[in-house]
Amino acid sequence: MSRLHVGLALLFVLAACLFAPPCSNAWQINIPRPDDNNFTINGNVYFADGNQPAAHVLVQLNGTEGSQRETEETSEAGWFEFRRISAGSYTLEVDVQGYERATSSVDISLMPARGIVIRLKSASGEKGGASSGTISAHELSIPQKARDLVSSGRKKMQVDKNPQAALQDFQAAIAAAPGYYEAYYHAGMAYLALGKRDDAESSFRKSIELSGNKYCEADVALGTMMLDRSDFAEGEKTVRQGLELNPQYWLGHYELGRALLSQNKISEALKAADQAKSLAPTAPVVYRLLSNIHLQQKDYPALLADIDAYIKLDPDSAAGIRAKQLREQVAQKVDAAGSTPASPKNP
Repeated sequence: MSRLHVGLALLFVLAACLFAPPCSNAWQINIPRPDDNNFTINGNVYFADGNQPAAHVLVQLNGTEGSQRETEETSEAGWFEFRRISAGSYTLEVDVQGYERATSSVDISLMPARGIVIRLKSASGEKGGASSGTISAHELSIPQKARDLVSSGRKKMQVDKNPQAALQDFQAAIAAAPGYYEAYYHAGMAYLALGKRDDAESSFRKSIELSGNKYCEADVALGTMMLDRSDFAEGEKTVRQGLELNPQYWLGHYELGRALLSQNKISEALKAADQAKSLAPTAPVVYRLLSNIHLQQKDYPALLADIDAYIKLDPDSAAGIRAKQLREQVAQKVDAAGSTPASPKNP
C-alpha cells in the first residue's frame, strides 16, 4: 500500500470517528452511570472581573465531611481539573494571600461538573487583577442583588445543570442592573444550552455593546457562533478581538485555531492550537483540534500522540472509547505504510 493510499484510508477512518472537526460545544456532558467512580470536576480560577487567570494557585477539593481529598495547581490559564472522582457532594476551595477565601459547592451525584468558574476578590475590597480603573468602577456600580443573581444562575448552570432556571436568574440580574454586561453574556450561554441560538447571539452582541467591546468572553462566544454557521472569516476576526482583550484565554486560541483550520491556514492553525495547549494542557478538546491539524499535515506520529493525549484525559467516556478504537486503526495503517514498499511506477 502506498503512503498516499494510507493517507486516504486514514481520512476515511477519521471522518467517521471521534476526530471530525470539533464543534463549539466543547463541554458536552457524557452522563456516567450513578455507580461510576470516574467523574470529572474542572474549571478556571480568575481574579476579580474574570478576565485575568489566577495562575499557579492551589485548588483544594474537599469531601462532604470537610476532609481534604485532593489539591491541584492551576495552569497559566487558571485551569484546574480533578479526575476519577467518586459520585457525591464536594467543596472547591481556593485560599490565596491577599484575597478572600473562595469556595464553590459541587454535586456530581449524576454527572460531571465541568466549566466551573471561581473568582478571587481582593481582601482589601479592591478588584485584584483588574486591568484598569474603568473595570473596577463598573464592578462597583453593580448592585449586590444583581451580582447575587448572576452567582446563583451560574451555580444552576454549572452544578445543577438547569439552564432554564439559570436564565431566569440572569434575566432578573439584567432587570436589576441593565448595564450588567456579564449577565448578558451568561444569559447567552444559557440560551445556547437551551438551543435558542438567535437569542444567544443577541445576548452576546448586547454584552459586547454594553462593555464598549471590552469583554473577552462575549467576543469569543459570538465568534464561535459565527464559526458554527461557517462564517469563518468573520468568526476569526471576532475571536481575535476577544484575544486582544485577554491573550491568556485558552478557549479563544482554540476557537482561533478552529477558524484557521477551516480556512486551510494550517501552519497558523497549529500555532493557535499549540497556544491553547500551553494554556490548558488538560482540556481534551484541544487535542481533537491538534489531531485534525496533524492529519492535514500528514504528520501521523503527531496524530497518534494527539490521540494518546486525548485518551489519557478522557479514557472512559463514549468518546474516549472511540478514540482507543481509532488509535488502534491509525497505528495499524501507519505500521503498514512503514513496512510495505511503495508500488512501482507504471512504465
